[in-house]
Amino acid sequence: MRQRLLLLLAVLIWAGSMLQAEDRTPPNWSFARNPVPILTSYWDYFFNSYNDLPLCVIPNSEGGGYFATWHGKRSPTSNRRVFYTYLDSAGNIINTGEIADPDSYEGYPAIAVDPVSGKPFYAWDGNGDADQELEIRLTSDEFIGWIAGLFNPIVNVIDNPITITAPNGTTTTDNVFYWPSLAIGPSPIADKRRLYVLARNTTMHNGSLTANPYIAWSDFNLTDIENGIIPAWNFTSIPQLDDWNVTSGSPRLSCALAADGTGNLYYAGYQNTAEIFDPDLDVWVCDNFGTGTWNHISFNSNLPTWNPPATPTGTDGYFTNDQNVPYTNNQLVWRINNSGHLNATIDDMGRLHIPGLWVLHTIDGSYYPNLQFVKEAVWDPGLTQFVIKDIYPQADPGDGVNTSFQPWDLEEPFGTVDSWGGNAVEGWYPNMLLDWPFPHWDETAHQNTMMFAYNNVKVTRANSAGQMAAVWVDSWRARQWHGTQDPQYAAYADTPEIYIAYSPNSGYTWREPIVLNNVQTQQLAGIKPTWVFPADQIIFGGQSCNGAWGKLGLLLYDDYTWGANSLSPPYHPNPDGGRMMFMELLLNPPVAVDDPGLVPPHNLLLQNWPNPFNPSTTIAFDLPAASSATLSIYDVRGRLVRILLEANLDAGRHSRIWNGIDQEGNGVASGIYFYRLSLPGHTESRRMLLLK
Repeated sequence: MRQRLLLLLAVLIWAGSMLQAEDRTPPNWSFARNPVPILTSYWDYFFNSYNDLPLCVIPNSEGGGYFATWHGKRSPTSNRRVFYTYLDSAGNIINTGEIADPDSYEGYPAIAVDPVSGKPFYAWDGNGDADQELEIRLTSDEFIGWIAGLFNPIVNVIDNPITITAPNGTTTTDNVFYWPSLAIGPSPIADKRRLYVLARNTTMHNGSLTANPYIAWSDFNLTDIENGIIPAWNFTSIPQLDDWNVTSGSPRLSCALAADGTGNLYYAGYQNTAEIFDPDLDVWVCDNFGTGTWNHISFNSNLPTWNPPATPTGTDGYFTNDQNVPYTNNQLVWRINNSGHLNATIDDMGRLHIPGLWVLHTIDGSYYPNLQFVKEAVWDPGLTQFVIKDIYPQADPGDGVNTSFQPWDLEEPFGTVDSWGGNAVEGWYPNMLLDWPFPHWDETAHQNTMMFAYNNVKVTRANSAGQMAAVWVDSWRARQWHGTQDPQYAAYADTPEIYIAYSPNSGYTWREPIVLNNVQTQQLAGIKPTWVFPADQIIFGGQSCNGAWGKLGLLLYDDYTWGANSLSPPYHPNPDGGRMMFMELLLNPPVAVDDPGLVPPHNLLLQNWPNPFNPSTTIAFDLPAASSATLSIYDVRGRLVRILLEANLDAGRHSRIWNGIDQEGNGVASGIYFYRLSLPGHTESRRMLLLK
């Protein structure tokens, strides 16, 4: 316990120093790859698994670049199919096409890339047998010699319908699990990784769509993939959620899958039917590689607020109920909502990040649609608690009154309304910063379900340098034009805008977002980016005087006519589709953004895996030529802990395992450690975390 507390103290001290030093200005950026079309697609709604990222980074050791998956239609009347795309390290599209054959109706694919071999796994909804229910189908790509599309035989991993017996003794035989997610974590078997395939129940037994999960898992290595071996599958579920599925009044869940580097498997998200003061943030965690006990942690997402006065000299609150009675301060909260498509990722400290929209809610269960802002819930397994952080907009760093951003109180003196609109004759109102973080301006679309169907805030996992990005599409300026015909917003009438918030330190602080649109961003001229997803991580480029820099890939859909024709009822009658596209941003570059000679350096030292780890981890590095090399471990105070390697080596890949033992043979405490590769004229270091 003392070691755990010391570790957390070290992390908090480090975070505090980062908070003090970090500003909130957006990072410098440029296009590393201008938007490039992949394929015309006539499916114009969500194009991948709801709670996952469809674009995954390939390790530099395996050539770099990206694998992507998405579903689309080649014509207005063709089947919806599942596609893959392979992009090289320069962002060039090398391969794209359907994964499965023959032609059949498919959808909602998920992807995971093996962090060791760089080979991708794909899972999707598709029909693989004679019954009417779709299955969860899966394949992997051998990706030998950097040739993509060498798919192994497709297997039905989850063969619907599934029989489930809940802990209360109720057995149901009609369970159909769709909308897959994939995750890869360490395996208890040496030289293996564990692949998790999770799907969500679409069958209602309690009057609501609980979406309890069913999980398949299997252990694999490089040889298994390249030989096309179909591994043995094992199956499990979360007993508490199986009970919820057959219990009347149980909540509907919106949860995502994540696996860390120490064998923990997470199913995390929120209940979007919970009462306002009930716990609504949930984490189910299994600490034994997906087998055994699932522990449930729940937390209330509410953030306190206050009801601003309705007039400059009055005391009655501005927000009132149906009887025009002002709400008291404890009857208003910021609370997560309209976030069913959230994802969950792990940072380099082993913390779980869950992004979403926090909305101003009343005790009556109503909320204010124009007051929705992007935040994240961060769950720290060491502290076993949630922390909710502003992503955008953010409270002023000097605000010692409000615990989070308040849209009517942005500047000193805090705790009072900044300014007022209106007048004594027509009525006063507190001026507020409003927003609309949705990829469409019209909340009435699809029979008033737009906010439920279109929400899409996603966050990357942290790379080895702690870089993260949160990405969403905002339509506030378009909403202003369509609602008020204000001429200053006329150019944005048909313009969804991409927002990219950047964190240099694993989400401890977030910068003001980069904003890209087809009015102000030359490279997006003529493009309507409705559905936008970041890659699973920022590609770390190196360190400079400005800090870490890297590249962020983005997969997007350019919608020819704004609003989905594919949903029922359609927003518009024209099935004209749009284009799947890719682009890549260079974030925080070490030289001027217009420098044509900017070339990322070659990184020889790879990120250890797993990370965080317990009890051992593998450290690998590449040598372009024969050289002497030293691989050493240091603690956070810079003291030498262990020399893992000191030798003359041939060119190629080399690796060593560190089992948490110091130079004297003693086990070290939990904490942050650094490993350093020293070559003649070249030194690289990376960070890792030991959690016992």
